[in-house]
Amino acid sequence: MIRVLLVDDQPLLRSGFRALLDLEDDIEVVAEAGDGQEGLELARRHLPDIALVDIRMPVVDGIEATRRIAADPALAGVHVVILTNYGFDEYVFHALRAGAAGFLVKTILPEDLLHGVRVAARGEALLAPSVTRRLIDRYVAQPLPADEVPGLEELTNREREAVALVARGLSNDEIARQMVITSLTAKTHVNRAMAKLHARDRAQLVVLAYESGLVAPRDR
Repeated sequence: MIRVLLVDDQPLLRSGFRALLDLEDDIEVVAEAGDGQEGLELARRHLPDIALVDIRMPVVDGIEATRRIAADPALAGVHVVILTNYGFDEYVFHALRAGAAGFLVKTILPEDLLHGVRVAARGEALLAPSVTRRLIDRYVAQPLPADEVPGLEELTNREREAVALVARGLSNDEIARQMVITSLTAKTHVNRAMAKLHARDRAQLVVLAYESGLVAPRDR
């Protein structure tokens, strides 16, 4: 069962999302919050698998709520998915850097919302290749100095290759085919790279890959 926390200051939207999610046999909405502070408290109380979090809310906004969830070791199993009215913008980028696993637009089709929840629950990033390209073009085209990305020098050549493929939006199965290895080995390379780079999830791994210069925009 995938346990979901809804965090949005619009009761009508929460009700609609709850009605949709509760129809699924494998998804359960465990709590609702109207602001980021309440969402953080409920996340600590219920330990959901997924927190669907709005960006713009009173008291504590979605970016700060995401940052606090990502910084709390007790909430390491909570995957934050940002809800936005505006598509990919500066706020979404800051949320990804804060530790969000991805984002969904509030006008999303019901089947895409359900798919997104299940993808995030598996620990995968909700970043399609088209979204990744926009992320590169607008926000991470200028790489950071290598010494500002702890763990970069610890990556093996195979781990670097796997990270580069993650940054292009490939799944573990696709990475395995590209590298001519098993899916389990691909997952191992990705997980080790995440640990060395201190990335909370694949979304942060994508950001780090481009910010560090491990993958350059021209490589796409």
